[in-house]
Amino acid sequence: MSDRPVIPRLVPDRAPALPGMMSACQSGGCGGAPAPRLPPPPDFGEVRVNGVEITPEAIAQEIQHHPAPDPSTAWREAARALAIRELLLQEAARLGLSAEPGPDEAGRLETDDDAVIAALLDHEVMPEEPSEQECRRIYESQASRFRTPDLFEASHILLEPEGDTEEAWDAAEAQARFLALRLGDDPAAFAQAARELSACPSKLQDGSLGQVRRGELVPAVQQAIEALRPGETGREPVRSRFGWHVIRLGQRIDGRVLPFEAVREKIAEMLGARSWSIGATRYVAALAGRSEIDGIAIEPADDARFA
Repeated sequence: MSDRPVIPRLVPDRAPALPGMMSACQSGGCGGAPAPRLPPPPDFGEVRVNGVEITPEAIAQEIQHHPAPDPSTAWREAARALAIRELLLQEAARLGLSAEPGPDEAGRLETDDDAVIAALLDHEVMPEEPSEQECRRIYESQASRFRTPDLFEASHILLEPEGDTEEAWDAAEAQARFLALRLGDDPAAFAQAARELSACPSKLQDGSLGQVRRGELVPAVQQAIEALRPGETGREPVRSRFGWHVIRLGQRIDGRVLPFEAVREKIAEMLGARSWSIGATRYVAALAGRSEIDGIAIEPADDARFA
């Protein structure tokens, strides 16, 4: 097992997110326009951690990373995140910890504060090494999680309408229906028709889409493929935004549950990540319990959420 489990991060490339410390990427803040800054609710008082104020301006800046059904909830979540951050920074300072910033998962240099928080959590939170028995229990109770995906060897012929009018789409559909009936289940005839008529680059491979998994094709095409028997050409063409598809299923390869030995390391990493998350949550709760925090509540650890 690696030194640190691969898990969602509290600070870039370091630690898993703790309650109230959701990152911008986790909350959907990346890639979009920042949410407008909201004023504090009228009844929201000062937030302090051991006498250090979390300013309203800082909370207003943080609030964009904490979408919520109402401004009061968003404000509290942002304030809680900053209070936890301040709590961790104060503890790192008390212990005399320091760290050099390193690259985060996106290759950007992390901040000095992020590096210090990561060093503190690395120093204080030690995940338990999962036992062989624990790993086997997860494997036996959740075998479907360790199953290879079903594969479908499929082909199609794409008939594009000659324009965006309803008449053009109707004409393409009529051609697709006629073609499906004429080809039947003959694979050679299907391959020849794909080479001659299909508007998809797959025509160069006789219309073959290769081995596809669920989620790789548009839903309507995927559903049509799965409804066919191996060696069957669908008599009902399928419409997508690209045109009408005549679909053939060559072979279906059912997934299988991988042997325990093949997934043991993955399970151990998963359990280690869960242990880290529980330990980090308990650690923050313990720090909060012996600190003076005003204006916001930092809840005790709730192990049930990690079960």
